[in-house]
Amino acid sequence: MGATCPSTGWASAPCGLRAKASGAIRRTGRSRSACCFIDTADSYGPYVSEDLIAEALAPYAGGTVVATKGGLTRHGSNIWRPVGRPEYLRQCVLMSLRRLKAEQIDLWQLHRIDPTVPRDEQFGIIAEMQKEGLIRHAGLSQVSIEEIEAAQKHFPVVTVQNLYNLVDRSSEDVLDYCEAKGIGFIPWFPLAAGDLAKPGTALDAIVRKTGATPSQVALAWVLKRSPVMLPIPGTGKVAHLEDNVRAAGLTLSDQDFDALDAQARKAA
Repeated sequence: MGATCPSTGWASAPCGLRAKASGAIRRTGRSRSACCFIDTADSYGPYVSEDLIAEALAPYAGGTVVATKGGLTRHGSNIWRPVGRPEYLRQCVLMSLRRLKAEQIDLWQLHRIDPTVPRDEQFGIIAEMQKEGLIRHAGLSQVSIEEIEAAQKHFPVVTVQNLYNLVDRSSEDVLDYCEAKGIGFIPWFPLAAGDLAKPGTALDAIVRKTGATPSQVALAWVLKRSPVMLPIPGTGKVAHLEDNVRAAGLTLSDQDFDALDAQARKAA
């Protein structure tokens, strides 16, 4: 399991909040438990999340994988715009390397495909930067099967990061494709349970039986869903990180998994 570092405005956050975020990152990176994968993006902050990771962890211990993304710009609260010009994507990678204090990015993912730029140009520059050694592995975010196959003509797609959780299955076909092809699937917003956590539901029964939280049960369901699944719950505090890691130790029975699956599909 991995963790997503803070994606909100830590640049202007009070020092106490920045310290909590840095502590969570440090706990994640030094952990010998289930969590050694750290996910971020240059637009988180923007830029501050990468700075915090370097501040807390550089030089990086063996076994810790830091992934970042580029190609999606932030212009205000909930205002996101993709920029896929090749020269801009190269700038994204070079600046992420500088902020992360790394010689090579373990995993760099195109945050969004820019519909205003030919996608072959976007995929081509990624392949070029991989050949140059700037990035080790490359992935995509919020894409379709057809887009994955188009990118595969330029570089090996090792991960796909799409919205997916117990109550949002819009990327079910993409997950099945990734599983069949051995591509890692990184679901963002994996903790969502929605109204399934109400009293009297299958999720509520599992919570009462196991003593886990609704979010932990939802995360355990995601982990059981596929062997290529690598959930990245957002983490800004050590306590939240530890709660999420505990979910990795929660094994749902096939009966409980099927009950949650059926309830979620019925509610969709």
